[in-house]
Amino acid sequence: MNNLCDIGLVGLGVMGASLARNMESRGFRVGVFNYIPSVTAEFLEGPGKGKNFYGADSYTSLVASLSVPRKVFLMVTAGKAVDAVLSELVPLLSPGDVVIDGGNSDFHDTRRRYEQLSGKGIHFVGCGVSGGEEGALKGPAMMPGGSSAAWPLVRPLFQSISARAADGAPCCDWIGPDGSGHFVKMVHNGIEYGDIELICECYQLMRDCLGMSNPEMQETFARWNEGELGSYLIGITAQILGKMEPSGEKFLLDSVLDTAGQKGTGKWTVEAALDEGVPLTLIGEAVFARCLSARKEERVHASAVLSGPAACHFDRSGAEWKNLLSSALLAAKIVSYAQGFDLLRAASEEYGWQLDCGRIARLWRGGCIIRSVFLDTIHNAFSEQPELKNLMLSPWFRNTLARAQDGWRKVVCMAVSCGIPVPALSSALSYYDGYRCARSGANLLQAQRDFFGAHTYERTDRPRGEFFHTRW
Repeated sequence: MNNLCDIGLVGLGVMGASLARNMESRGFRVGVFNYIPSVTAEFLEGPGKGKNFYGADSYTSLVASLSVPRKVFLMVTAGKAVDAVLSELVPLLSPGDVVIDGGNSDFHDTRRRYEQLSGKGIHFVGCGVSGGEEGALKGPAMMPGGSSAAWPLVRPLFQSISARAADGAPCCDWIGPDGSGHFVKMVHNGIEYGDIELICECYQLMRDCLGMSNPEMQETFARWNEGELGSYLIGITAQILGKMEPSGEKFLLDSVLDTAGQKGTGKWTVEAALDEGVPLTLIGEAVFARCLSARKEERVHASAVLSGPAACHFDRSGAEWKNLLSSALLAAKIVSYAQGFDLLRAASEEYGWQLDCGRIARLWRGGCIIRSVFLDTIHNAFSEQPELKNLMLSPWFRNTLARAQDGWRKVVCMAVSCGIPVPALSSALSYYDGYRCARSGANLLQAQRDFFGAHTYERTDRPRGEFFHTRW
C-alpha cells in the first residue's frame, strides 16, 4: 500500500467512531476495523465518506495498512474482548510496534497485558479517555501510561486530538508505568461518581425540602456554574433542568425514572481504596446510592410502610438556603477530590509509579467529565507541596472548608430533620470531622480487639511500635 496509515483503530462503536473522526480531522490517515464488517461499511459510507480513512476487512489488512512502527488503538469493551483482540492482533505485529487500549479497562488487566506484550518487544499503553462521545470527537482528556518508549511515538497524535485547557495546554500527558494510566482514569470516574451524587442530593433537597420549581433550580445551578462551583457537571445540570418534553407541557426530567446505572469503574475505585487502606467514604457512598436507587420496587413498597419525620423543623423560606447548599456542595466536592488524590498517592507508593498529582489535575482541566474551575488550584497546591498528604491541608482548601462548613452542617442537619437521604454530603462531613479529630474512639475498638482476639494495642505513654496485651 502506497498511502500508509498513521494509526489503526479497532472498534467503531460510539467512542471509537468519534475518536477515528477526531484523528482524521487533525490530519492523520486512519485505518479502521470492526469485527462486524457492516459496521465498518456503514462508517465509511456515513461520517467517514470522502475522508482520509482506510477500511480494513481483517486484522491482517489493518496491520498491512500501517506505517512502521505500527500503532493500533483499541476501542473495544473492557475485559475478555480486549484479550480476544490481542490474541489475533499481536501475532501480526513486530517488536517496536505500539498497542493502545483506550477502553475503561481494569488496571490489573492492563498491568498483566503490559507484562505480556513487553516480553514480545511490543509497547503496550493503557490510556484512559474521558469526555464521552462529544469529547472523543472534539477533544477528550487522555491519560496514557505503560511502556515509556511508546510515548514519543504517540505523543504528537495524542496531544493533537486531546482537549485544550484555557491556557492552551493539551489535556494529555504521560502518567507513568504499566497500569497507571487506567488507574488514574478509574479514580477520575470515582470522583465523577461522587460529584454526580452530591449534585443529585442538592437537587433532591431543593425539590423535596425547599419546594423549588424546575426553573428556580435551573437558575440556581446556572448561577453556581459562574462561580466557585463552575464545572461541566454543574453546567449540564442546569441544561437538564430546563429541558421540556416534546409536547412542551412538562419538564423531561420529571419523567425520568429514578434508577441509576453504572458500568463498574466506581466499584473498582472503592475496591482499590480498600486494598490500599484509603478511606474513600464519599465515593463509596455514591456507589451504594446507585445500588439502592436500582431497588425501585422495594423503595416504593417501603415508602408506604416505613415512617419518616412528621415534619421538617427548619424554616426553609428565603434565599439563604441556596447559599447554604452551595457551601455544602463546594465543601463536599473538595472532600471528593481530596479522597481521590489520596488514593492516587497511596497507589503510586504501592506500585512505584511516581505519579505527579499536580500534573494529573492539569490534564483534567478540559475535555473530561470532572473538569472544574478549581483544578488549577489543585495543581498549584501539589506544585507548592509535592509531598502534600491531603488536599484539605493546603491553604486555599483549608480556608474554603472553614468558610463553608457552617452551611455544610446546617444543610446536613436540615436533610436529616426532613428525612431526605444525603449519604455523600453527610459522609464527606464525617470524613472531614474524622480527619481533623486528634483523638478518636478507636482506642476502645482496639481494646475490644485485644479482649476477644488478643490482637494487642499500643499505648499513648509509650513509643509507637511497642505492642501490649491485657487479660481484660
